[in-house]
Amino acid sequence: MSTQAKFALVTGAGSGIGRAAALALHSAGYSVALTGRRAAELEKTAETAGSRMIVAPADISKPEEVKAVFAKIAAEFGRLDLLFNNAGCGTPAIPMEELTFEQWNTVVGVNLTGSFLCAQEAMRMMKAQSPQGGRIINNGSISAHVPRPHSAPYTATKHAITGLTKSISLDGRPFGITCGQIDIGNAATEMTARMSNGVPQANGSMMVEPRMDVQHVADAILYMAGLPPEANVQFITVMASTMPFIGRG
Repeated sequence: MSTQAKFALVTGAGSGIGRAAALALHSAGYSVALTGRRAAELEKTAETAGSRMIVAPADISKPEEVKAVFAKIAAEFGRLDLLFNNAGCGTPAIPMEELTFEQWNTVVGVNLTGSFLCAQEAMRMMKAQSPQGGRIINNGSISAHVPRPHSAPYTATKHAITGLTKSISLDGRPFGITCGQIDIGNAATEMTARMSNGVPQANGSMMVEPRMDVQHVADAILYMAGLPPEANVQFITVMASTMPFIGRG
C-alpha cells in the first residue's frame, strides 16, 4: 500500500467480519469510518483501534442517514478511497411461504438497498475528489452462488449484489472506480456460532459445519484494497476448506 494517507468506510463495523476488516485496514494505515445501527458496538471497534477512526451510526436502508454518514466523512476525512459494503441481515430459517412482507423488506432494505445507497454516495464522492477514483468491495457471501434451506430473502439479495458489483465496475470504470466482490463461507463470528451445534442441510439433515478464523477474510480484504488502481480482484471466494459448498445440495 502507498504511504499516502488512505480513507475507508466499513459498514456493519460493530461486529464480526466488519469489525475484523475495519481493524485490519486501520493496522494497514487507513483512517476508517465505521457505520452500523449499534452505536455502542461501533464505539468498541473504535476503542480497540485507538485512533484514526470515526463512528457514524446509521440505518443504511434509509437514504437520509446514508447521506449523513458521507457528509461526516467529507467533513472529517475530505475524501474516500475505499468502501467495504459489508452490512447484512437475514431472517429465521422458516419456509418461504411463512415469511412476512416486513421480514422480506427488512432484508432487501439492508442487504441490497443499503449497499446500493452506500455505493451511490461513494461513487459521487470518488468521482468528485482529486485525485479521482477509489475502490468498492461488496460482501456477496457464499449465498451469492447457492442457497441454504429457507433463506430466500438473504439468497436473493446476495445474488443481486453480484449484479450490483458488475454494474459498479462498469459504470465506475471511466472515473478510476474499481469494484470487487468477496464471497465468504463460514467465517467464525457471532453470526455463525450456531454452526457448532448443527445447521439444516439441503437433504433435511442437521450437520455441524466447519468454520475458519475471520482474520483470513480480513487478510483477503486487505489484499483487494491494497492493489493499485490498474488492478482489481473482481470476485474472490474465501471459505472454510471443508464446508459443504462445493457439492452443496
